[in-house]
Amino acid sequence: MTESPAPPHAGDAEALRERALAALLTARRRTALLTGCVDDHELTAQHSPLMSPLVWDLAHIGNQEELWLLRGVAGREAMRPEIDGLYDAFEHPRATRPSLPLLAPDEARSYASEVRGRALDVLESAPLGDGPALVRSGFAFGMIAQHEQQHDETMLITHQLRSGPAALTAPEPPRPADDAPALPTEVLVPGGPFTMGTSAEPWALDNERPAHRRDVPGFVLDTAPVTCGAYRAFIEDGGYRERRWWAPAGWAMVREHDLAAPLFWHREAGQWLRRRFGVTEPVPDDEPVVHVSWYEADAYARWAGRRLPTEAEWEKAARHDPVSGRSRRYPWGDEDPTPDRANLGQRHLRPAPAGAYPAGRAPCGAGQLIGDVWEWTASDFLPYPGFTPFPYREYSEVFFGPEHKVLRGGSFAVDAVACRGTFRNWDLPVRRQIFAGFRTARDL
Repeated sequence: MTESPAPPHAGDAEALRERALAALLTARRRTALLTGCVDDHELTAQHSPLMSPLVWDLAHIGNQEELWLLRGVAGREAMRPEIDGLYDAFEHPRATRPSLPLLAPDEARSYASEVRGRALDVLESAPLGDGPALVRSGFAFGMIAQHEQQHDETMLITHQLRSGPAALTAPEPPRPADDAPALPTEVLVPGGPFTMGTSAEPWALDNERPAHRRDVPGFVLDTAPVTCGAYRAFIEDGGYRERRWWAPAGWAMVREHDLAAPLFWHREAGQWLRRRFGVTEPVPDDEPVVHVSWYEADAYARWAGRRLPTEAEWEKAARHDPVSGRSRRYPWGDEDPTPDRANLGQRHLRPAPAGAYPAGRAPCGAGQLIGDVWEWTASDFLPYPGFTPFPYREYSEVFFGPEHKVLRGGSFAVDAVACRGTFRNWDLPVRRQIFAGFRTARDL
């Protein structure tokens, strides 16, 4: 059992340089869109205590780029050492960041722009082939592009939480073809070993490493994420009123906050409506449900007589090719994502209907495993055998443990550079503002 070989660009310094440049520029265009579509007051306001002001994210992006690319890779002196503490995510909780002496919007833009200009100069001459570990295969530049895209997703969550009219627009995602054959509701994933994680992906982060063998018993998995229509049946059957479906901490959350539906849903004139990026609209039955916590996903699965898949089950379904015995980079193969395979990169501002993206299906027949919604799994966020923190403990290691649950697959808000078959996300099981949904599984 093996994983796919390294991507074609992994050992070619010039190809890596081009890939890194494209990733950095793509991320910055998105950052500019997310911070340029609102005025300075909106940038400095805290739209929810769960999130930072948008202007904090903007300067934090620049500060991390300076720390790792200018100081770390190039060994240059600090541009603004006095702001390092302000933009240290571990030093100041999100709820307190508005009280800090943050850079004003124009200063933050100027700082991030100056850092970027110098970072691109560093990229031109950095030894990306077989250099030091931080720059080998362009890792530091890929890490920074992923970091910026992760904060872009965070800023998009802030846009969803803000009140007022819509500031963002995007075309609708594709629907399944009218003549597409009906898909089965579930697929069989045969038992046996497979290769989980990666040792070959050059920009994989530390918690994705190393590749290792897992033996997963056969199981049955939903073909698509659970839809709003299916979740509505849980609500209407009294799901939020029946203690028996809920983990104790989940039931306590339901009672404390009087929960009755996913975040942003409300009932009006006998109809379920939701607020999505400043627009109120009917809840679409055929779209994957989003903005549900792990506790809600777990309760639905219990109600349906099923369960959440483990992280290993999810990855086997998404990556394992039973014909070759290899683990692919993505469900469809080793090629990078394309618009016909997955809903990524804020190309759309919502998940696509269940059954979309037939070109992105895995060999087992499951679809939409990449993009659309992050998928909660049953697993705690734990290190793989042989895990080594790199390049700093605070990216993954400090979060390992039963407090955080693993999410897989990315969402419409995730860029392709920060999403692959091995990518691991994690969050607290109470989180509802993230673009998370789920699919269910059952034993044979």
